[in-house]
Amino acid sequence: MVPSLSLKTAALAAVVALVQGCAQTPAQKPSDATVAAHVAAATQAAGTDLGPLLSLCKPAPATRPPQEELDKGLPLLINKPAPPATRAFDNLYFVGADWVSAWAIKTSDGIILIDALNNQVEAAALIEGGMRKLGLDPSQIKYVIVTHGHGDHYGGAPYLAQKYRARVVMSDADWTMTETRLEFATPVWGAPPKRDISVKDGDRVTLGDTTVTLYLTPGHTMGTLSPVFDVSENGRKHRAMLWGGTGFNFGKDVPRLDSYIASTRRMDAVAKAQGIDVLLSNHSNVDSSQAKMAALRQQPAGAANPFVMGTPTVERALSVMGECAQAQRDRFAMQ
Repeated sequence: MVPSLSLKTAALAAVVALVQGCAQTPAQKPSDATVAAHVAAATQAAGTDLGPLLSLCKPAPATRPPQEELDKGLPLLINKPAPPATRAFDNLYFVGADWVSAWAIKTSDGIILIDALNNQVEAAALIEGGMRKLGLDPSQIKYVIVTHGHGDHYGGAPYLAQKYRARVVMSDADWTMTETRLEFATPVWGAPPKRDISVKDGDRVTLGDTTVTLYLTPGHTMGTLSPVFDVSENGRKHRAMLWGGTGFNFGKDVPRLDSYIASTRRMDAVAKAQGIDVLLSNHSNVDSSQAKMAALRQQPAGAANPFVMGTPTVERALSVMGECAQAQRDRFAMQ
């Protein structure tokens, strides 16, 4: 089926303008005191339930990891035993690895996959294998939405595109990055997919009864996408956001951190407006998805879904990320 893509609405543009105006408000001169204040604000926002996000408040390196470190470290992460494939909602399934996540949205006309893991081996074992264990047919994968242009998310996409003729969706900025100069190039991942569907902020991919809205949230990469879509549990709908890129692994780049901060503020406004009450990630250490899936497998039928956190908690999570980014920005600005 050909995707349905629509341009951002006037209302969305107004939200963006509002957030950009806020982001341009003059701030205090960066200092140890401003760093401490942002870390304190993040810690308060995290409370007792969002502790994993506070890892973002740790000082980030001023340079990207060297090639040798990348080539040595990635296999250690990739080789960790994967958690069981799990149904998180009636229409949303985890088919990822220990370190990096992949999510399958089941629609009335096939499957939308969000991210494709590190390589073909993982795509075959965990995405295809996981789907079969959950009663899903991998041949029904119609779209692969790649949240950003790093190989732990696009690695398996060429295999799935070739085998199932799945369409690969990525932002124009990250398509360009993967076609020109990769931020992280390593043989562990192999070649990125060939350009297919290029999307802009606010575009939508529709398949059957499901629409995924793609918000451009630059920071982790300059073309990071954060999909927003409906999930259901026992007939009750919830609104989910998958934050498309979290870590500050791009070195000393203050303007990029400014973009990240603006993205968290902008998506906070979107979360409020749409009542988003589920926040997911493409790394399970960010959203505690492994612990939540373990709870789902053990709890009785009809119990509350641990993935449903409520809109105020989604807003707190975005605040943690934004405050930690401001702390890191101030650290770099003082260097």
